[in-house]
Amino acid sequence: MKDLSIIGSEEWCVFKEMGIPAIKARVDSGARTSSIQATNTKVFTKGVQEWVKFEVNPLQDNRSFNMLCEAKLVDRRTVKSSSGISEERLVIKTPVTIGSETFNIELTLANRDTMEFRMLLGREALNERYMVNPAESYCLGDITDEEITDKYAPYVKEKTGLSIALLASNPNLYSNMRIMEAAEARGHEIVFLNVEHSYMKLDANSPEIRYRGGNILKAYDAIIPRIKPSVTFYGCALIRQFDTLGVYCQNSAEAITQSRDKLFASQLFSKNDIHIPITGFAKSPMDTKDLIRMVNGAPLIIKLLESTQGKGVVLAETNKAAESVINAFKSVQTNILVQEFIKEANGQDIRCFVVDGKVVASIQRQAEKGEFRANIHQGGKASIIKITPEEKKLALKATKVLNLAVAGVDIIRSNKGPLLLEVNSSPGLEGIENATGKDIANIMIMAIERKLKYKD
Repeated sequence: MKDLSIIGSEEWCVFKEMGIPAIKARVDSGARTSSIQATNTKVFTKGVQEWVKFEVNPLQDNRSFNMLCEAKLVDRRTVKSSSGISEERLVIKTPVTIGSETFNIELTLANRDTMEFRMLLGREALNERYMVNPAESYCLGDITDEEITDKYAPYVKEKTGLSIALLASNPNLYSNMRIMEAAEARGHEIVFLNVEHSYMKLDANSPEIRYRGGNILKAYDAIIPRIKPSVTFYGCALIRQFDTLGVYCQNSAEAITQSRDKLFASQLFSKNDIHIPITGFAKSPMDTKDLIRMVNGAPLIIKLLESTQGKGVVLAETNKAAESVINAFKSVQTNILVQEFIKEANGQDIRCFVVDGKVVASIQRQAEKGEFRANIHQGGKASIIKITPEEKKLALKATKVLNLAVAGVDIIRSNKGPLLLEVNSSPGLEGIENATGKDIANIMIMAIERKLKYKD
């Protein structure tokens, strides 16, 4: 029987043909095929052979740069993940060097951003070559941090722009993609950070934020928070931690928290002489009838305290319907606001997009027939509008009271003049950019440049 080399549970691999000087691999005899982290894959033809271009982020503790690689495409395979989801993966064949031995290996290209290791070494690569000792690591040669720095020094681009992180949940949302594009177009480095993949170390001497896999997140100049309501508490904790590390956050945690709490925000608006529809709040169902009378009776609006995009907002057309809905919410311990219905608005509202104390764009949103909510996400139609000086003043004052650098301010026209509906700390860009033709994402990035006194 052939003498087999001993390989540990983790080993360093080198892909000379692809230009990768070192990548750490998890050795997994339970997996048939090896895989490597790859994004932005694109198949192309070279002669009669199919090839694939892709980007590799080879170091698990450094997200600051990607390497562009290409290799022959040898197969397309359906692979089932550990969670049972099947997906097609591209397969390449390329030489790998492990220790002193070089041999050809098949690799599936996979998005391993959430995995601890950027590469997995499967049993096809191990067969008749290695015996695995899972208790050991780097049996075929370790590489120090200093050596890694030296190996990757030629690939590190000189920093010319700002280093920005977009803190959100879905990289494929229109608004998030537009912000990423705008930052890159202005020469900045921008990365997407998933709120729920980030975690923090609280320590007076060395506070940290880490990303899934153990990457330490540091050296960002600015954070753009786009926190969805369901992760407000955790997202704001992360923003405070970035602030502790000296990173500029375009909207602060305090400002986001205040804007998300509709009751607190309404109290701030009333205190600062900002006109809103008559609003009521009560804890006990015993007060429901008087609560309804207090906001001038039905029809009236019932809102969940934390809602967005028109979700969690109900129109009650009769007092009896209002009582039923209010008491139903209260029976499940859900906090709600009751608000007068502005009939003369005819299903229209105004969205003002505010950046650094300026209204940079405004649209009128018209609700679909039979619908009272004008939100774009509820089927509302957007059109460009010229707002009045009074409406502009209202939008800017509301944003200032909440101390938001970026905000979507919703205003409704009533017989009593303009009334403030709410202020959104993560306003969507799609409706307003498409209706106005303005590059709002670019305006947001320019605001960060001004704040940080960046000059190209």
